Amino acid sequence: MKLQYLLLAGSCSLALFSCVSPKKLRESEAKYSQLNGAYIELQGKLRDCEQQGRDSSAAFAKRKALYESRLSNMTDQSEMLKQNNSQMLNQLKDLSVISGSQAESIKKSLENIGAKDAYIKDLQSAIARKDSLNMALVMNLKGAIGNLDDKDINIKVDKGVVYIDISDKMLFKSGSYDITDRAKEVLGKVAAVLNNQPNIEFMVEGHTDNVPYRSGVLLDNWDLSVKRATSVVRLLQNQYGITPSRITAAGRSEYLPVASNDTPDGKAANRRTRIVILPQLDQFFKLLETPQAGGSQPVPPPAK
Repeated sequence: MKLQYLLLAGSCSLALFSCVSPKKLRESEAKYSQLNGAYIELQGKLRDCEQQGRDSSAAFAKRKALYESRLSNMTDQSEMLKQNNSQMLNQLKDLSVISGSQAESIKKSLENIGAKDAYIKDLQSAIARKDSLNMALVMNLKGAIGNLDDKDINIKVDKGVVYIDISDKMLFKSGSYDITDRAKEVLGKVAAVLNNQPNIEFMVEGHTDNVPYRSGVLLDNWDLSVKRATSVVRLLQNQYGITPSRITAAGRSEYLPVASNDTPDGKAANRRTRIVILPQLDQFFKLLETPQAGGSQPVPPPAK
């Protein structure tokens, strides 16, 4: 009886395995291998993105710590000076070297120094906030554009100003100011980031090498640099909806090179279009106009 049960179980197992054809098995194995490969690739990309985020955060934290250290040192020095000044004033009073009115005048002068010190701290705080916003803007631009060759597009911060340099090899054909299809895609990504920052104003600059240019209505490199700048401006306005009052178009011709024009590579680097994120100076003017505590007049910036 047991033997019959064993034979029946074996025949059922054989019937189940025979339902799956070798072809379907191979197809399933191939699909599994493909999905597994895609999974491994996505894991690698995720690790790369996480590493880039950690590197950027570390650089920002280092810069923030440096500012905080400088501010702390200046605060300590200011407090020490205030203590010394108060001690000297009390000593002078005790020795009757100065009159009461003179002591009051010195006291007001010391208060004015304290107000200027507060002004300097406010200005440093505004600069630190501006640097933080610039860093966030650069990271957003790099994230939107992706891993393009640095020879074609370069985003940097120099002396507190954000610059986006795009090579004319990407934007235009040689001797032309008609924008290429590839450039439209890149400019669209830049425009998306700028549209998310509606308070930012910027300038589009055209630059050339030192090779003389004349074609049709264009007289020289001045004309060519201006026409290329206005071509980019029109695209940003008409196709990507950037408010035109935020944009300035400028041509710099050959007179602001970033490399020597003595080599082909240098000439190629100089032929570029630059987008300059203009600093928001009104924030600093508002800071200057803010009345300080204890007085009705704004405190002027320290003399140079």
